[in-house]
Amino acid sequence: MKRTLMAAVATVAIVLGAAPPAAAAPKFVPINGAGSTWSANAIDNWRRNVQQRGIYINYASTGSSDGRAQFRSGTVHFGVSEIPYGLKDAFGGVDAPPSRQYAYMPIVAGGTAFMYNLKIGGRRVTNLRLSGEVVSRIFTGQIKRWNDPAIKADNPGLNLPARAIRPVVRQDGSGTSAQFTLWMSKQHSSIWNAYCRKFNKPAPCGLTSNYPFRASDGFIGQSGSTGVAGYVAQDNAEGSITYVEYSYALNARFPVVKLLNAAGYYIEPTASNVAVALTKARINTNRGTANYLTQILDGVYTSTDKRTYPLSSYSYMLIPVTEGLGVDQDRGYTLSSFANYFLCEGQQQAEVLGYSPLPINLVDAGMQQVKRIPGAPKSSIVIANCNNPTFSRSGANTLVQNAKQPSDCDRKGPRQNPEGTAGARNVATPVVASARCAGSGGGNNTNNNGATTAPTAPGANPTASAGAVDPDTGLPAGDGAGAGDGEQVAAVPVALDGEGGWRMRHTMMLIAGVLLVGLVLGPPFLAASLRGRRDRQERT
Repeated sequence: MKRTLMAAVATVAIVLGAAPPAAAAPKFVPINGAGSTWSANAIDNWRRNVQQRGIYINYASTGSSDGRAQFRSGTVHFGVSEIPYGLKDAFGGVDAPPSRQYAYMPIVAGGTAFMYNLKIGGRRVTNLRLSGEVVSRIFTGQIKRWNDPAIKADNPGLNLPARAIRPVVRQDGSGTSAQFTLWMSKQHSSIWNAYCRKFNKPAPCGLTSNYPFRASDGFIGQSGSTGVAGYVAQDNAEGSITYVEYSYALNARFPVVKLLNAAGYYIEPTASNVAVALTKARINTNRGTANYLTQILDGVYTSTDKRTYPLSSYSYMLIPVTEGLGVDQDRGYTLSSFANYFLCEGQQQAEVLGYSPLPINLVDAGMQQVKRIPGAPKSSIVIANCNNPTFSRSGANTLVQNAKQPSDCDRKGPRQNPEGTAGARNVATPVVASARCAGSGGGNNTNNNGATTAPTAPGANPTASAGAVDPDTGLPAGDGAGAGDGEQVAAVPVALDGEGGWRMRHTMMLIAGVLLVGLVLGPPFLAASLRGRRDRQERT
């Protein structure tokens, strides 16, 4: 009996010993990501903010192409890109999707802007306007000088210099390049195809992450958004222009081009204008496809809403939905917690950073993707707890509802808005009298757009040349045709007193002159007199 009892106890002990331990609570561990520079300013801000929660995210802004490649190979836990896998690249072939299971998740919206460095008579231009055709011709080398008639047609208020244009493009694999060239291929295909043929690429050319260029044609290549924006912002880079996310122009305190939309208005890529534009984006809502939640932007390019910025788009995070390739429950828990933060609270900072927050439909869809990440705290990922600035009780996008209509001064035509843009918003650029908007006046007045115009003296010619010489041509700034070229100059009249007779101020001036002479000549004479007296005393 005793032996039987001992055997039973041993059996129980073996069974208890074999029972699996309780699952350990998930914990935050450092994770790594790589990819888009377009989104980098937002991601860097978000990852700094979550450090106080014990979440540590390492992110390398190496470009969308590299981000997709690293995620495919498993060297990072997540990637970020402006374009999906599987698209045919005109200069890079087909970017094959990874063998691992993954999903796309939208993270932030924004506008691809055209940041530039241009001066007229030594004064920075902050209100440049361009049509899509002109932009395409600039970045394909067809337009080479700032006073080209096509640019002047977009800017009736500016006497543009004959300075050479220096297009600055990405020399690394870039989602920004892909978005820009996709837009050109859809909206200005004849211009883009002709440029591609110079590089022995057949039409239709399509998008590319690897922008083709030759330095001998005046193009300049730089790596990353920081590289292209940093180049343009240099003092010695006058005449340069680049394509980059709006955030970088804000940070550099530089202006961006107002781009002509299909409604005939020149528009800046503010958060509200981007939000309006993306109401026309078509989102892949088929959950059964790999490209679920990716975007088709044709409707954005052609939107006739006056507020639309045509080059608006989303950026995506590539996330794992199964364990493996370095992803386990803890890393998935960390990634999903980070994603839940930036889909909700992080969107509050989007506009300040130069982006546009995601609307409720994409946040909701994004949260469903986050729940697929291994180790995700699904019960905590609830849209009702999401504090996103675009949400409203009615379900409408508040950013779109509150977006202002553009000024009539921004409509294509003979008038031009003097207001600055982006990082130079508070710096107005004077326009010639014939292009001023109603109510701008000739003094330091605030016009109907809230911009301050330069003063014009009574009797002064508002289109008189500043006399500046263009450094590239040696001609007067403008087209070299003489009067009327160059920046508008405001003369300040000086009245000279013509009264005759000796007056008190003349007496004071005479006394001041005598005192000055005394101060200059007195000390040497005094020193000589003292030396003479000392010599006479020594002789005696």
